[in-house]
Amino acid sequence: MKIRSIAMTIALCFVALAVCFAQNPNMGTWKLNEAKSKVSAGAPKNTRVVYEAAGDSIKVTVDGVDANGKPTHNEWTGKFDGKDYPLVGDPSADSRSYKTVDAHTTELANKKGGKVVMSGKIVLSADGKSRTVTVKGVDASGKTVEYTANYDKQ
Repeated sequence: MKIRSIAMTIALCFVALAVCFAQNPNMGTWKLNEAKSKVSAGAPKNTRVVYEAAGDSIKVTVDGVDANGKPTHNEWTGKFDGKDYPLVGDPSADSRSYKTVDAHTTELANKKGGKVVMSGKIVLSADGKSRTVTVKGVDASGKTVEYTANYDKQ
């Protein structure tokens, strides 16, 4: 009887964890919709962003191109709790934080050496099929970056 109770408790924990992540509308793969985006010519751009469960955290993988058209890739794993977590692969930042504002709005900040170098807001559409990301900051060379990118859920 004890084994059955323990097994049932573990199963319920996994179901609860899956439900929590399923309720986060950011989860999944997002592809840049260049026609709807306002990214300056020659500016770096994130073309694909993937949000996936990583234990009790969320892993965000970003692929794109830099100002010279060379491929970029960075990864972040953490929680949407406003705390800084390590960022790997981004030369302009070493940590990132995400903070959930409401069901459709998330704020983010990239930091280098504890100093904010880029901040932005992610706003999901009511149907959850698209999102708009507005960003302001500086790139690795110190150049000011400001853009609005629209993504479609894949």
